[in-house]
Amino acid sequence: MANLKEVRIRISSTISTQQITKAMKLVSATKLRRATMAVTQMRPYAEKLQEILSNLSDSIDDEQLSAYFELRDTQRVLFVAVSSDRGLCGAFNANIGKKVKSLIAGPYKSQYEKGNVTIMHLGKKSYEALRKLETLQFDKEHIAIFQDLNADNVFEVGQSILDQYKNGDFDKVVLIYNRFINAATQEVMAENLLPVTPDTSLENKSTQKNDYIFEPNKVDILHDLVPRSLKTQLYKATLDSWASEHGARMVAMDSATENAGELLKSLKVEYNKARQAAITNEISEIVGGAAALEG
Repeated sequence: MANLKEVRIRISSTISTQQITKAMKLVSATKLRRATMAVTQMRPYAEKLQEILSNLSDSIDDEQLSAYFELRDTQRVLFVAVSSDRGLCGAFNANIGKKVKSLIAGPYKSQYEKGNVTIMHLGKKSYEALRKLETLQFDKEHIAIFQDLNADNVFEVGQSILDQYKNGDFDKVVLIYNRFINAATQEVMAENLLPVTPDTSLENKSTQKNDYIFEPNKVDILHDLVPRSLKTQLYKATLDSWASEHGARMVAMDSATENAGELLKSLKVEYNKARQAAITNEISEIVGGAAALEG
């Protein structure tokens, strides 16, 4: 059994850890409310833009715009991995790494073996999880995006992706992120950002295709609408990931706080047992000494 000093030290350190995890939980809960509001306000706008693009995918006849919709032979692939800059959020970041590994072991295995898979990291943790993989190429130019997350910065990243795709640097762009469902649940998504493909879910809706009236003209509007929609999809993914991170961290810190409480209970029981054993030992020594003097 540990002595009293060792148990007291463990109790003190556990209390300190519990205070830290409780504070981190409260901070994440505060940030989660703001992040949840941002993503819920963005989703309807982003989903409507995506629906418009899907409806128009078969009617684009402009050469520059058609590049976004053209199905190419997939030789070079870009993964945009959205993670976080900090840990202590459960399996949030690990799930991104697992998803990438499953993709390069499955549908993109041949491209990976040829060294034609590039990963653009938005957040440091995805790079730390994947940097040891061979033949992968890494783009870390925008890895610090979450240090100043706003629409302008994300749109700049999106424009960089669009330019590289139009220049033929990549034949396909896959967006990998955690979709926010609630504080305790996040779903890892792997969405095709480019090329734009028809949304098959629209087939089950009563309004499968819509006719639009364009003013002043279709081409000018779509030249602005198509890139804006794609960049909005990227911004929505970063907001989803941002909210998911704080939700995952809040749950993880809540669990850590409860575990610290359970550990404190067991340590206090151990401390009391050690204290009782010490008192019993002292009483035995006193009784033994008194008996020796009487003898």
